[in-house]
Amino acid sequence: MKITVLIENRASGELCCEHGLSIYIEHYGKNYLLDTGASNTFMKNARKMQISLADVDAAFLSHAHYDHSGGYGGFFEENKKAKVYLREHAKEACYSKVGPISRYIGIPEGLLAAHPERFCFLNGDYQVEQGVWLITHKSGHLAERGKRAHMYRKVNGRFQADDFSHEQSLVFETEKGLIVLNSCSHGGIVNIVEDVKDTFDGREVYAVIGGFHLMGLGGAKTIAVSKEEVIEIGQTLLQLGVQQIYTGHCTGEPAIRILKEKFGACIHDLCTGTVIEF
Repeated sequence: MKITVLIENRASGELCCEHGLSIYIEHYGKNYLLDTGASNTFMKNARKMQISLADVDAAFLSHAHYDHSGGYGGFFEENKKAKVYLREHAKEACYSKVGPISRYIGIPEGLLAAHPERFCFLNGDYQVEQGVWLITHKSGHLAERGKRAHMYRKVNGRFQADDFSHEQSLVFETEKGLIVLNSCSHGGIVNIVEDVKDTFDGREVYAVIGGFHLMGLGGAKTIAVSKEEVIEIGQTLLQLGVQQIYTGHCTGEPAIRILKEKFGACIHDLCTGTVIEF
């Protein structure tokens, strides 16, 4: 299994970066794309890394935010076959809202209507291929997390705290254990790992990959939670049996530093161009 980060907030060498995340996965002869970042820039990086997006067999949208869906229009021009699997509630309805000020942060408006044949909306867990799964949230009270993060969905013209019913995890069964990818973990990375373990009858999660959304409203150089909360998240993941943690994007640089200082070698930065092999 080989995982390549096509776009992330940071980059190395000649690769480009932006606030967003896109991950390319090669697994048992199949090629998968998780998210696109905020624009078509991930496609430029793919070409530089000699990755053919035309050969992607299936694509996934982790959740309905612009910085993960903004490049699907360009992707459809290059790839004529892959379906994009997303949650039933992944609509063009997501906003950031602080007091009376709201800002649209959802899927590019008009994208879903322009390409209805390419999107496959899911309700519940879904098996993509043997050993490849899309897992929905099962934890309750997630709207409280949405409210704390100033994230809302507009439903029938009214704002509702986001319960992240549009978010899903991509899970691979491997000899080492389960590999869990969730691009932003808005539902809480601890909740996600617990949900996945319950779904797979207690099977161990070997690695988690993605953002943990611990950054503040000021972006990836800020933090929204206390140092103690960051450490508690790391400790709990290890107690749950997670052996390797690959994180970046919305986790934010301060939280990543805390995790690395406290937990050392099991914490790995993600950046554009990162390659992970299991």
